[in-house]
Amino acid sequence: MAPVELRQLRYFVAVAEELNFGRAAERLLIAGPSLSQQIKALERDLGVRLFDRDRRKVSLTPAGSALLPHTRALLDRADDLRHRAGRLSGSQSVRLGYVNWLPPDLTARTAAAAQVHIDAWVAPSHTQAARVADGSLDLAVCWLRTEDLRKLGLRARLIGADRLYAVSRGGSGDVPAVPARDTDVLVDDDVTAWASWNVYGEELAQATGARTVRISDGAITGPAFFDHVRRCTRPVVNSPKGQTSPLPPDLVRREIVEPKVYWTWSLVRRETEDRAGVLAVVDALCEGVGDLGIHAPDAWLPVDDPYAIPG
Repeated sequence: MAPVELRQLRYFVAVAEELNFGRAAERLLIAGPSLSQQIKALERDLGVRLFDRDRRKVSLTPAGSALLPHTRALLDRADDLRHRAGRLSGSQSVRLGYVNWLPPDLTARTAAAAQVHIDAWVAPSHTQAARVADGSLDLAVCWLRTEDLRKLGLRARLIGADRLYAVSRGGSGDVPAVPARDTDVLVDDDVTAWASWNVYGEELAQATGARTVRISDGAITGPAFFDHVRRCTRPVVNSPKGQTSPLPPDLVRREIVEPKVYWTWSLVRRETEDRAGVLAVVDALCEGVGDLGIHAPDAWLPVDDPYAIPG
């Protein structure tokens, strides 16, 4: 039997999961005819037919079904080998982009895995994810939905989470919590900058009964955000970009309850990424992160959040 490439095995798994050559090619970021040729070459090298295909459908043959779990196990072992080698080398250069948050101990945690270079261009989540997909970044810390990951051919691991709060007018003394249904959520007409937040905010409003307030001045954060808070009659949900901003003395921070509202941060990489240094950085930053409260009974995440529990 001719030698089999790991790349071809990854292609086999992608087609087996999608049961559609077009979708699998998009996921793998390769041309459809090239994918078909690689699968045919793999079938020839293995000496078995893996798929039955015609113009209407693709299905696994009995041989393909039998080999699929073994192929996944082999790829997992290959990934583990790369991870271990990456931890030993520490010499590979990895480009990392972000939106506004990074783990405070990032350098210490990745020093033995690779040379991590933080990209100077701070951009919105959807922009950073697209840069990972097109290869101009190796990794990015951003917010994405499962649908976005599938379309861009990316994989994500949980690296952090912010519990969002509301801001309202108020003075000294005890500040009561506010139910999510009694809050306002600003959504901005500038989708270039605020596409991810708008999607999140509109789903939050639909799910909890909060009210959306459309704005067109980019004031999701910053001093202009505080001006909107002063004009609104209800507490306003604070975005992840404003989590650490100090409040003016006439405004107060209020806990959001019923439910507690969370925003997740993912560390995303290309689905086809196989460089040991990149994979070692992912492990170094994401291993041991834990639950971060996002799966508590009273926690809320968007339905298509990668870490939402179905149902």
